[in-house]
Amino acid sequence: MAKSTIYAGLEIGTHKICVVVGEAKRDGAIKILGVGQAPSRGVRKGEIVDFEKVQTCVNDALVRAEDRSDVMIRNVFLGVTGAHIESLNNRGRHRLPDDQTEISEDDVEEAKEIARSVSIPQSNVFLHSVTRQYIVDGQEAVRQPIGREGRVLEADYHIIHGVRGRVQNAIRCVREIPLEVEDVVFNPVAAAQVVLTREAKMQGALMIDFGAGTCDYVLYEDGMITASGCVPLGGDHITNDVSMALQIPNGRAERLKVE
Repeated sequence: MAKSTIYAGLEIGTHKICVVVGEAKRDGAIKILGVGQAPSRGVRKGEIVDFEKVQTCVNDALVRAEDRSDVMIRNVFLGVTGAHIESLNNRGRHRLPDDQTEISEDDVEEAKEIARSVSIPQSNVFLHSVTRQYIVDGQEAVRQPIGREGRVLEADYHIIHGVRGRVQNAIRCVREIPLEVEDVVFNPVAAAQVVLTREAKMQGALMIDFGAGTCDYVLYEDGMITASGCVPLGGDHITNDVSMALQIPNGRAERLKVE
């Protein structure tokens, strides 16, 4: 039997909070053990504005996930979103020493560090550095440069960053539950790994996650992530517009929107 590891993910949305527990085996297979959901309160446009309300809702979802998975959850991967999260593409260029012709792991790491050294606002923190491609002596779309002969190695990266204070507030809110945060993940990046096939990414695909308070997106071209971000508009805005236009309560407007 293949050795397995159990992971839990937590997404704190504007409309609902979701906890999912999965078992990942060495062969790459993932089995969902249980999912817990609860209505969300204390969140506006994907960002936490009331710790106490959010913590109560997270606990409700957590209990449901634990009951359905028969797993005691103590650590989670935390999904985050918000209009403060931005992205950009950057390329790091590294020339090999004159006495070296074969690219090594150290050369790859050097090119990576140069690519990641892009300037971002002082108040921001890096969330992800996603490899797009490597370029060897001008040849693009190199997936594995180690062992290839070349003089110049370039590393092309998609870099995602957000406001440090807002990211830390989300982490602090979860830790006070108490839950340990294993890592922070930008929601659409995680979602794209589930809903987009390799073929779709190669052909070019735009994944849009239209939530209650935000609209998250990820764009892939030629198998590489090209753009990602969050627009602070969601389904709640449509509900409000319907309510105002027809002069009806929000609850009825929501039902009309869904129907």
